[in-house]
Amino acid sequence: MRLTHVAHLRLPFGRVMGYDLTVGATGERLPVSFDQERHVGQGDRPGSWMAITVRLPAVDLDRLAEAWLAVVRRHGTLHTVFSLDDDGDVELHEVEVGPGSWREHPMAPGTRLSDAIRGVLDEHCRPLSRPSHRLCVVQSHDRPTVVIGSDHAHVDMWSLLVVVRDLLRELGHTASEALPRAFSSHTESLLGRERPPQDIRDRWAEVLGACGDTMPRFPLPLGDVTTPVLERVEVRDVLDVDAMAWLERAARAQGVSTLALVTSVMTRVTRSLADAPFRAVFPVHSRYEEIWHDAVGWFITNAVIDSPDPDPTACAAAVKEAIRLGSWPLADVFAPYGGMPQSPGMFAFSWLDLRRLPVHVDHVGLEAQYVSAAGRTDGVMVWFVLDEGGVHLRCRYPDTAEARASVGGWLDAVVDGVRRAARDAGTTLEVDGERLRVERAERTDVPAIVALLADDPIGAAREHGTASIYQEAFDSLVRDPSQLVVVVRDGDEVVATAQLTILPGLSRGGTTRMQVEGVRVAPRWRSRGLGGAFMAWAHEHGRARGARLSQLTSDTSRDAAHRFYERLGYEPSHVGFKRPL
Repeated sequence: MRLTHVAHLRLPFGRVMGYDLTVGATGERLPVSFDQERHVGQGDRPGSWMAITVRLPAVDLDRLAEAWLAVVRRHGTLHTVFSLDDDGDVELHEVEVGPGSWREHPMAPGTRLSDAIRGVLDEHCRPLSRPSHRLCVVQSHDRPTVVIGSDHAHVDMWSLLVVVRDLLRELGHTASEALPRAFSSHTESLLGRERPPQDIRDRWAEVLGACGDTMPRFPLPLGDVTTPVLERVEVRDVLDVDAMAWLERAARAQGVSTLALVTSVMTRVTRSLADAPFRAVFPVHSRYEEIWHDAVGWFITNAVIDSPDPDPTACAAAVKEAIRLGSWPLADVFAPYGGMPQSPGMFAFSWLDLRRLPVHVDHVGLEAQYVSAAGRTDGVMVWFVLDEGGVHLRCRYPDTAEARASVGGWLDAVVDGVRRAARDAGTTLEVDGERLRVERAERTDVPAIVALLADDPIGAAREHGTASIYQEAFDSLVRDPSQLVVVVRDGDEVVATAQLTILPGLSRGGTTRMQVEGVRVAPRWRSRGLGGAFMAWAHEHGRARGARLSQLTSDTSRDAAHRFYERLGYEPSHVGFKRPL
């Protein structure tokens, strides 16, 4: 899923329509969570929202409005509103919501569509709006784009997926009859929990004390941020799906999670650039029980991660501790400080693996985008999001000369470190007493790959294209995320190659397959174990990409190859056919 910022939002041009729900009188008063109170207590303001966009098939606006109203009524927090009493205390009340009407949001000549959407969400998705969420539609020439925004007090990123999924179900008349629990019930249950044990309080105090009795701050200069300044947002694609699989392989080899391995990189970079431990606010979700998986709300609480040692095992322990520190109600933890002790320069780091969530939408087919608001900031916030397309990063920080140098340099080093960890992951093969490396093929490897493909009587008869044809074919493979061309290197020499293709499918219960093509080993490395080791690597890669079956074809005249594949567990269970087109 694309992780973006409203200034970088990609939308087709069209009319912007917004749906005005009717909101009735204030009803029952509900409990307010610790984070909601902090957020809403800062007052009404623009830029406190988050949003998601999806492209839908053609849909009637009245039908869309009906489905949206059903979603709002389904989730308790979407039909509640915040207010401030005479003393400035935050209150939350239920309200009745009913059908409303569509209205067009006019755009002045020359206005960018992203700026128009920002204006609409800034106006309607404020902490004290009634309601503080908004359904918009961009009506373009082909199909509509739906934009769903909400003040952060009512949603988190997980919740936005739930909202989109439920909207699609309503449009398809397949909504579940079971209603999810309201977020206010979650708040009430947390208020009733026992107080944090003393060791949790002591550890919080120790970490905050090391930061000057405040939440962790970015350890490099940010310039003058005594008051919030205009923000700068960077969005980076860190790893594609194959490189992500390699990174996960490296983590497994060291007995840690991918999160712990990335934390190791950030710890090493922070120690190198700032001579300081990696300390950051670490948001963790509070959906401790399955009953909250389909609910909508701000199910996020804050922990702190304290990672002085870049060893991956030590970083895994630091992550585990952070999750435990965030597993207790924080009001008691922060009571000695008069609330969460926050100061300019606060540093936060968030991790979300969409593949692990129990809520799924077809974000590729829907062209889904997570969108953050624009505003001012005095701190640094880094998000990592993992999905079926790879690892993505977004960072928000003060737009000062010092912060550009400090945060930009830190991000460069972190991205480079993560890529290096993926590149080095599990790429060494021990074969016949020598160490060989498996790597993604580069464009400069194409002549060597073609030479391997042509190095037998069958290949020599069919590999007769020009160099430019092979280069163009390689470029097409690189652009296709389902394709991976790999080589094995003995020093600088390419001694083996293969093409691996990931094939989603409906048959065999929706089994994803890996197709293995073009396996070749240089003559001097044949019968020495390289082929078997290389194929074992390929099988592990396929598993990391979600494949449950590996398949290949081999020319009927290649008897030795058939025996080789059968030794690896392949069965000649099918007859293959080929036809020129």
